[in-house]
Amino acid sequence: MVKLCVGAENVEDLAAWQALRAGGAEHFEPRHVTRMWPKREAELLAGGSLYWVFKGVILARQRIKRLDEVIGDDGIRRCGLVLDQEIIRTNAAPRRPFQGWRYLAAGDAPGDLPKARAGDSDLPVELEKKLAEIGIL
Repeated sequence: MVKLCVGAENVEDLAAWQALRAGGAEHFEPRHVTRMWPKREAELLAGGSLYWVFKGVILARQRIKRLDEVIGDDGIRRCGLVLDQEIIRTNAAPRRPFQGWRYLAAGDAPGDLPKARAGDSDLPVELEKKLAEIGIL
């Protein structure tokens, strides 16, 4: 599954936001609430991940642990994507703008960065996007 990371400039912003939400809790499970319940739930729960798009580039993913029902203040049923705490850096992969979330075929998913390179990305997201577009990243 692929989703825009709205309000975050980069992976570090996402990690900081999730850490703030955790409030220091050791066993915090990040959750992203979405309006629609995925029809391909079984596929997502069989090792699927949520790939995060920052400024038009996929740069990270988090494994989806489960889907929780969330009832909003308005009484509407929503889907809470419960994520693993670990944010895994991926190779940069450009994505065109879209709304909501989309399924991502396994063959289209960018590979993970090697652990030794996980903190490498000091490049601005726009530069990473341009380099990925020409096949350098």
